[in-house]
Amino acid sequence: MNKEEIAEIFKYCSPNSLVVVTYYNKLKELYCPFPVRVKLDIGELKRGIIVKVDAVKLSTNGKTVFIVDGKAYYYFHFDILIVSV
Repeated sequence: MNKEEIAEIFKYCSPNSLVVVTYYNKLKELYCPFPVRVKLDIGELKRGIIVKVDAVKLSTNGKTVFIVDGKAYYYFHFDILIVSV
């Protein structure tokens, strides 16, 4: 990714929220902190535990990372838990 492509992506990113598509094909914005379940053991996190995402960032390779307890993890290590309102 070059600098222009990264700048374009950052126009639509926020470290404080994440937009997801629900099971019912609705867009929902989740604001940090939001809960996620760990899919597999990764670092200090054990499979099945629920943790809170403190921030959402974009890595240099363009993949979304979640900041949990001050450490960055790729988004695909988690199941997002959407709380219905």
